[in-house]
Amino acid sequence: MQKKRCGWCIGDALYEAYHDLEWGVPVRDDKTSFEFLVLETFQAGLSWITILRKRENFREAFDDFDYKKIAQYDQAKKDELLQNAGIIRNKLKVNATITNAKAFMDIQKQFGSFTNYIWSFIEGKPIINQVEDYRKAPATTEVSDKVSKDLKKRGFKFVGSTVMYAYMQATGMVNDHETSCFRYEEV
Repeated sequence: MQKKRCGWCIGDALYEAYHDLEWGVPVRDDKTSFEFLVLETFQAGLSWITILRKRENFREAFDDFDYKKIAQYDQAKKDELLQNAGIIRNKLKVNATITNAKAFMDIQKQFGSFTNYIWSFIEGKPIINQVEDYRKAPATTEVSDKVSKDLKKRGFKFVGSTVMYAYMQATGMVNDHETSCFRYEEV
């Protein structure tokens, strides 16, 4: 018998694997949190499958998402990234990633970790929604609005409410698996 999955991932092996193994699983470490922040930033205006297909290229291009290294990128590194056909070559998003790495470390200094900071918006516990059809899940919420506003105040770029809600879904801050999906109860 085939497992019932959320409708958005069906039909693509990479999408299904991501859905089955990662999407909606609570992320509590800063390295993975930063990786998803970078990927969601680059996803803005594009489909998530486009980003997933380029994920390994992003990992290689951005030094395995090492925010300490990324915060030090100079113009030569920016130019190299903008020539890299394996990633999304968007100057604003490349610059935002460097800016966000610096702001990410500022949050770590203030809160002990980015994870402590980001999970404080939901008091450390995932929000469990009752999504029956993924097409009816919200694109933003009051919480994603609040997170977005606070991150922007701290200097982050490309962190609008829709981007942050997608980040919250990906990192398990929100469980938006369809209620009929086998992962709904698991995460």
